[in-house]
Amino acid sequence: MKSNSSDAPSPQDVFDAYCKYVSPSFAALLKFMGFDAVEESAQGAIVRDTAGNEYIDCLGGFGALSLGHNHPKVVAAVRAQLDRMPLSSKILLNPCLASLCRRLAEITPGDLQFSFICNSGAEAVEGALKLARIATRRPGIVGALGGFHGKTFGALSASGREIYRKPFEPLLPGFSHVPFGDTEAMRRAVTGETAAVILEPIQGEAGVIIPPDDYLPAVREICDAAGALLILDEVQTGLGRTGALFACQHYGVTPDIMTLAKALGGGVIPVGAFIARPELWEVFRDNPLLHSSTFGGNPLACAAGVAAIDAIIEENLPQRAAELGARALARLGRLRQQFPEAIFEVRGRGLLIGVEFGHEDIAGLVIAGLAQRRIIAAYTLNNPRVIRLEPPLVIEEELLDRVLTALSESVQHTMDLLQDVPSEG
Repeated sequence: MKSNSSDAPSPQDVFDAYCKYVSPSFAALLKFMGFDAVEESAQGAIVRDTAGNEYIDCLGGFGALSLGHNHPKVVAAVRAQLDRMPLSSKILLNPCLASLCRRLAEITPGDLQFSFICNSGAEAVEGALKLARIATRRPGIVGALGGFHGKTFGALSASGREIYRKPFEPLLPGFSHVPFGDTEAMRRAVTGETAAVILEPIQGEAGVIIPPDDYLPAVREICDAAGALLILDEVQTGLGRTGALFACQHYGVTPDIMTLAKALGGGVIPVGAFIARPELWEVFRDNPLLHSSTFGGNPLACAAGVAAIDAIIEENLPQRAAELGARALARLGRLRQQFPEAIFEVRGRGLLIGVEFGHEDIAGLVIAGLAQRRIIAAYTLNNPRVIRLEPPLVIEEELLDRVLTALSESVQHTMDLLQDVPSEG
């Protein structure tokens, strides 16, 4: 794909480049789903392609775009920092890093205080796992079946779906998995050799699985009794997505270590973080460089993080997510009643919503129908029967209503198609 600087590449040029240089199978998947247009610009919950078509983004960068595309406060903060100093010398004090870590200590629950800033959720999980092992001097990590924590080796070892784990085995030793929401299974799994339990407060990629109300408090008690740490992965659920600033606050639980990313970058710069209780940070007293990152904590990313936190709080986006989510769930509940043969279950909290269909083929056809109606959506990684609705928390009510109408039309069209298919025999 070669073009003059003044000429934008055509959609076919971009598709061909994907096939030749990026991933032929991913390009084919996007084309099959109807998402082979070329994105050009975006604002809020709207994405525009090179042909001038507008799409409502109901995927939100898999949770990274809680503030939508190009949020003016975050963009302004990043532009201002870009002119001053985008990357750190790494040897002088970095005021942006100090500001972001202070803000995280101010907004996170309980006595979480010290933060390490990195570049992604998977990196944050890697750091949290390392901290748990060195702080406890224990090898064991207990995760949940269906859990998703990233695809680097440590994060993948903690994750609980074989389709992503099996091709890379042997993974790291010491990891085990129990059913999510099963308190007794967790009690049996946590022993005197367990360094930490790592859980998502609400499982995202498993299909938006919400645990019983007493589950996380019980896990907290189990960890305390065994001297194990509790790591809560709030990479997807944190910063307002579920209707609270952090999903663990729904359950009154404070972890020993929390991981964050996605929305922390304000939809502008990748940022990840893990934050822990002060006593755990004592392991870095003798060697503060025991865990480090060349690009982690850079001024540009930290400026984005501070601006994102401020915007989320100033615009009261957790409350907005709670209100819009309740409205969407009520309407989706009625849709399930209308199509009980197609929709197995609707579940969610705030604007993290999953619609589970009876078969993944139905979900795929509905996603294709949404694409035809220029709605961006996708299924969850660990359960292809579940379509996730994860729009920006700033989405206008009218746009969310259009998404729900398009979903209803897509389900109706899909069921009409399936009724027209002759049965075997």
